[in-house]
Amino acid sequence: MNKTSSPCCAAIIINFIERHPVPHPTGGEFFNTDPSSKMHYDEGMNRWQELLTRREMLGGMLGLGLVCVASPAIANVPLPPRKPRPPRLLVLDPGHGGKDPGAIGRNGVLEKTITLDLGLRLANLLRGQEKIQVRLTRETDTFVPLQDRVKFARALGADLFVSIHADSAPNPKARGLSVYSLSDRASDDLTKSLVEQEIKAEPEQKTLPDYVDPEVAAILLDLTTKRTRQLSAGVKERIIRGMTGDWPILTNPIRSANFVVLRAPDVPSVLLESGFLSNTQDATMLASKTQRARLAKELAKEIHRILTGPLYA
Repeated sequence: MNKTSSPCCAAIIINFIERHPVPHPTGGEFFNTDPSSKMHYDEGMNRWQELLTRREMLGGMLGLGLVCVASPAIANVPLPPRKPRPPRLLVLDPGHGGKDPGAIGRNGVLEKTITLDLGLRLANLLRGQEKIQVRLTRETDTFVPLQDRVKFARALGADLFVSIHADSAPNPKARGLSVYSLSDRASDDLTKSLVEQEIKAEPEQKTLPDYVDPEVAAILLDLTTKRTRQLSAGVKERIIRGMTGDWPILTNPIRSANFVVLRAPDVPSVLLESGFLSNTQDATMLASKTQRARLAKELAKEIHRILTGPLYA
């Protein structure tokens, strides 16, 4: 590469790295080149941090021959003003509804009732926050096909899709909140049984081409965009980390599954199981409006922190 360049070239390159987050080559969170910026890499629950200055970034790019050497005059080319970031768009998806009651608790409480109440409470709490817009896939007791929930989020260009549910398991001792992100393999037998229940409820959703738009029907699950998967995993881990101590948490709560609502290739998506209706304690808590209000408040706090924090910087 020619190491003499026009002011325009230098300004464009410098402006780009100043204004845009740069993905770490091995995944995780994103960083910029501000001198005070801190890169934060997150894989699973193991984290490490290091400082990364603008000089080090530019030096590395120079070493790779990716940036031309700029004279002092070129370096002083003024940059355009930073544009304010648009609000993050969150789509909340209260699971089940209408003819589909979902799980039925030992106390007779219906999953569809719990998920709708939690979704509406979350929306009300987050709509009062700056930098976040909220939409729901349903706001009444109506049935919405799984593929329509995904299409809704994709059509809006959502920054995050959170599907809200409540578990049921053969083991009545199983209890606590858990969060799923996409994987073509279930993380355990319980997860596999939940996916099978979903397929049984809406059998036409069994295969990929049955629910996605035609233009992406041939995309395999393992080709889902890297950034979408990274963000989904990051959201999942942060919700669990933030909720620990504030609400009962399932053993091994960070989970993976091939749920239909998690398959959008361009929308980071998680499925939140608020508890087990097959467990007496969880069913009692989730049937209580007071406890649902408490859960919604804690979840709203964590989701707001995620959407306005470094993961989405």
